[in-house]
Amino acid sequence: MYRRATALLVSTAVLMWVTTYVVGLRYDQAPVEPEGKMLGPSLTMALDLLDVDVSSITLLSLILVVDVVIRSFTILLAGLAIDLGVRGLWQSWRRRRRFKEVVAERFRDHWTRGRMRLVVVGTLCFYVTYVCYRNLKSFLPFVRSDPDAPPGEVRALSYDRELHLVDRVLFFGHDPSDVLHGLLGTNVAAHFLSQVYLAYLPMVVTLVLVWLVWSRTLSFGYWFVCAQVLGWSLGTLSYYLLPTLGPGIAYWPRYTKLAHTPTTDLMDGITNARGRYLYDDSVEGILNSVAGFASLHVAISLLWVLAIQYTLRSRKLTIFGWIFFACTVVATLYFGWHYVADDVAGVSIAVVSFYVGGLAAGQRFTRRPRGGATASEDGADGGDGDAEAEPAATAPAS
Repeated sequence: MYRRATALLVSTAVLMWVTTYVVGLRYDQAPVEPEGKMLGPSLTMALDLLDVDVSSITLLSLILVVDVVIRSFTILLAGLAIDLGVRGLWQSWRRRRRFKEVVAERFRDHWTRGRMRLVVVGTLCFYVTYVCYRNLKSFLPFVRSDPDAPPGEVRALSYDRELHLVDRVLFFGHDPSDVLHGLLGTNVAAHFLSQVYLAYLPMVVTLVLVWLVWSRTLSFGYWFVCAQVLGWSLGTLSYYLLPTLGPGIAYWPRYTKLAHTPTTDLMDGITNARGRYLYDDSVEGILNSVAGFASLHVAISLLWVLAIQYTLRSRKLTIFGWIFFACTVVATLYFGWHYVADDVAGVSIAVVSFYVGGLAAGQRFTRRPRGGATASEDGADGGDGDAEAEPAATAPAS
């Protein structure tokens, strides 16, 4: 069993949940399940149907844990259905009677105790961490408030001016957005980069599921999810160390000449939601999603690319991943989501998370490939599946 990786996942998830609970209790902020009804039924939905009003933050935090467990198993069942159902239909489409045989064989060979443990623990710990990240990000204006604000006024502390000055120094007196708008234009490029930026959102959960279910070795699956959990946790910490709004909000007039895109709607939506969250006490069930430093778009996208390069060994996918990452970095500056320092910090978070996650998963960072245990070798022979597998290859694709 991957004890170090499991310990890292569980301890990080528990720490994030405890922090969320303590901060919510201290600042009287109730936790919210960020995906709402998108991922199916939950205890919160059941209470809403029964018209049960829960006001205790402690009880709401426990309900959130139950919801996260339900959501995690929903994601798990989706992966199981896709892997067994779709694969079974595809491999038996000429002979439908072989469907059960194909599914049984796949379940026996791939869904070993080691794989099941990876998927259950990985999904649960990732989703707990992600939900806590969203809530801690939402609490930020109350925890890191401006000490110069008048008594009773909610005003978030912001270092936008300082990071904006750094940007202008790096670009020799120019604003990065002005340079990019001049080079790329404000119409066609805006629509293209908008699609790149928004493509990130559905992949956050999807790629975790992909690596947990279909990674070539269990080590690769643990590596991926450990890096993700660390990335989201370190990103949360960075928000509190240096809170910002981002240039697109703090200096919004610079971005009004851009063509209207879905990213425009996203920026307007989270800005309006932030205002309602901070100043409208009658609104419930929404989150503040504004925080600039560091860029987790950059951090998580880079983690994806590194995982592709080090675990898939596909030159085409690696090239595509790096192009996607480069376009993501440009998009963060082009639309004003982040400052240059935000992106640099995001890269740093990704590198640290990827390396530490690899160590926890038993990776040996050597230049030559090393053979590793496959999923069928981890408990598939009827053993207990707890033996530590030989670390898999860490050499990048050539």
